[in-house]
Amino acid sequence: MTTLTTRQTSRWERFRDSYLLYSFKRDLIAQVSLLVFILLVGAALLAPWLAPMNPYDLAQINILASELPPFWVDGSDPMYLMGTDAQGRDLLSTILYGLRVSLIIGFGAVAMQATLGVCFGLLAGYLGGRVDAFLMRLADIQLSFSTLMVAIIVGALFKAIFGGATFSDYAVPLLVLIIGLAEWPQYARTVRASVLAEKGKEYVDAARVMGLPSRRIMFRHILPNTLSPIFVISTVQVANAIISEAALSFLGLGMPETQPSLGSLIKSGFDYLQSGSWWITLIPGLVLVVLVLVINLLGDWLRDVLNPRLYKG
Repeated sequence: MTTLTTRQTSRWERFRDSYLLYSFKRDLIAQVSLLVFILLVGAALLAPWLAPMNPYDLAQINILASELPPFWVDGSDPMYLMGTDAQGRDLLSTILYGLRVSLIIGFGAVAMQATLGVCFGLLAGYLGGRVDAFLMRLADIQLSFSTLMVAIIVGALFKAIFGGATFSDYAVPLLVLIIGLAEWPQYARTVRASVLAEKGKEYVDAARVMGLPSRRIMFRHILPNTLSPIFVISTVQVANAIISEAALSFLGLGMPETQPSLGSLIKSGFDYLQSGSWWITLIPGLVLVVLVLVINLLGDWLRDVLNPRLYKG
């Protein structure tokens, strides 16, 4: 028990004295960004309890109350703080539920990208030769197509084969799959470069001399020393995945309007801008901008911290 307590105390002391925490305390932008990000994630997780209404419950939707403005605009209803959309749904509720969907897609897609990219990057960098050439040429081919192009092709094919109703039923996992498959080369090329720099070092040679299998050397010894760039890429890729989902939803190849996400909310209100119902698109759009902005700011801070040569204090 004493040993465990000492170990936990020493870990906390190392974290307390770490450069990561030291730089975070000195960076006001990073502190504010993290606070806003935590608030947004917390609001998304607690959507069923924070949202005034359930946008999935048809009994709570009043079509006669459609296109009501927010509370600070004349003609508003105090019952709907952010107004309502064209379907009569409470906009605040749809934003909270839509934020949760966008975050699930963003983190899910990045988890898939990282899994594929790290595995391929480790294999390419450590094994080299034909394996390296094949995987990197595959990555080059993948990079020649933009994320939206891959998503549009795969989404259109799926809708043509299985129908639009089936796509709507499995929209979230399909978008995770589509966006994840489109962006794995970013991880693969970064991890490969890190592995090439690590595999010639003495600790890797010592592991080989000890007779450890290649899989153990790659995942237990080399991979932990390549995590810094992976963390930095992940923050950027989460923001990119959320933007990709929004773009696909805006094009009609993402979340359907009956399943709110930030992208589908922006699309659903776009046709009503000229009629004066600007809040249906503008408010979800502002939430999307703030979410992507704080993620990118945290990514920039993390990049500077993990590479002290870039850190300007």
